[in-house]
Formats: sequence, C-alpha cells, structure tokens
Amino acid sequence: MAAAGGSPGSGAPDCTRGAVAEFAPAKINLALHVTGRRDDGYHLLDTLVAFADIGDRLTVTPAETLDLAATGPFASALPAPRDDLVLKAAAALRAEAFGGAAIAPGAALVLHKVLPIASGLGGGSADAAAALRALNRLWRLDWPDERLAGIGLRLGADVPMCLASRPLHARGIGDQITTLDALPEFGLVLVNPGTAVSTPAVFRALAGRFSPPLPEPPVFADVAGLVRYLGETANDLEAPALTLAPEIAAVLDALRETDACLIARMSGSGATCFAVYPDAAAARAGAGVVSGRRPEWWVAAGRPHARGA
Repeated sequence: MAAAGGSPGSGAPDCTRGAVAEFAPAKINLALHVTGRRDDGYHLLDTLVAFADIGDRLTVTPAETLDLAATGPFASALPAPRDDLVLKAAAALRAEAFGGAAIAPGAALVLHKVLPIASGLGGGSADAAAALRALNRLWRLDWPDERLAGIGLRLGADVPMCLASRPLHARGIGDQITTLDALPEFGLVLVNPGTAVSTPAVFRALAGRFSPPLPEPPVFADVAGLVRYLGETANDLEAPALTLAPEIAAVLDALRETDACLIARMSGSGATCFAVYPDAAAARAGAGVVSGRRPEWWVAAGRPHARGA
C-alpha cells in the first residue's frame, strides 16, 4: 500500500535519521458502561481500560514520501491507504508540524498487523497512536503526549487512550482520561471467532436505560481485588453485540470452561473476548485448551502491558 506525500529534498529539516519502531498494544475494555448520549449522537462512556502485551508493530524509516506497507496475518484485511488511520495520523502530524514549511519530511511506514480487524481491541486506533509516537521521534519533534492527543482525538475517540497505552479510566467520548497505577500482574487470554463487528451497528442495537458511572477504580492490591471490582461492573455493549454476532456467546462459554479462569467478558464492541487468569502460565494453558477445541478462532495469551514499563 502506498500514498503520495511531500519530498524533503535539499534544505529539509534534519529530523529523519535512523529508524524507529513502536509497539501498538491491544486495548481491552475491562469494564464499559454507557452512561448517556450527547445531542450530536455520540454516546458517553465510562470505561476501565488495560493494554495487553499482544499487538501490532509499526516501523518507520526516513523517506521522501509518506508510504504505508503492511505485513502480518491480517495485512490483507486493512483498508486502502487513503482510508487507513496510520497514514491519516502521519499526514495529520506532518501537516501540523510542517504545514508552513516549504519542504516537509516523509517516512516509510511498515505495519505488522497481528490483531484482527474490527475486533473491539482498538487496533486501528493503537496503530494510529503508534504512528504519532514513532514519527514524533523520527522527525525529532519532541512533542508531549498531550499535544499528540489533540491530533489523535480528531482521528478517533480511542486514539488518545492508545497514545497513553497504560491502565486508565476514561469518560465522556473517551477524551476525559485519568491514568491509573499499574494493575496487578495477571494472565490474559484474547479470543476472536473470526467475526468483524461494526461498532456503529452495536450502538444502534443498544437498548434500555443508560448505566450509572463505574465505581471509582481503587488501587488494586492483587488480581483478586481487580476481579471483585469487575464483578460489580459490566460491558454494556455485550448484549447488543450478541444480537449481531451470536458466536460471541460460544467464545465466552469456552473461556469460562477453562481451568483457573477468573472472569470472562467481551472487550469494547466485540467480537473479541478476554479472560483473566491468576498468572501467565494459567493463561497459556487456557489458551491452549481453547485453540485446541476451536482451531479456527484467533487465540492469544499474554499479560498486561504498560508503555514505558
């Protein structure tokens, strides 16, 4: 995939040395309450978010144009470059940083795509956030995350959360973010049945009254405390997603039947579901059981990830 961009040429800013790689971790909504709806149609959310050490990887190198190539098991499912959030993020950052310059730098971006598309893991937003972070370094802008988040929010409500890539509590449309202390160590399994679910369709199927806000997240001393907290919450999008993709129920059942599973729930708007285990070894065992029974499903085991950890 490729798209035309500007050319640095002679006299371009000296900000394109070397290559930069960024991890784009899967975003997991451990709990998600829909608390209302704005007049413009956007739903108001209250969500506890964690990130996994499972995700995509973006590498950027100096180039004369802005180009995007994709590798990995889900590369063929990505949209055309002009519609891909990675290239949109790159173009938006370049316009804001160099819009008034006669010559602007480019970059060759290579995305290794291992997260399923439209899966409730914020993959596109995570990839866009990785592009902002990587190009911020490649072009030596040294902008703080807050400035990058302003660009990210124009691309999508999840992008500022993915820029942080650490445990957080988000409200509003995802723009009111409070980062949290590190979560306790636990094992994690992600399962997607191979079904892409449309987020707008899930919200259209949402019925009933809105939920109260989440309880204020405490400092979790251990995984048992986290699971107790999650037991007092829900993912309000799970029920409407099940009406569109009934196979989500089979995924949840499969996870709950594994040994040592502490809680299983759908993430985001689906169809990916997650399960929490006491440790990474138990998660690997659970993932092996699920993948053995349903080899056609996408199954991955890991642990929580925090940027900079």
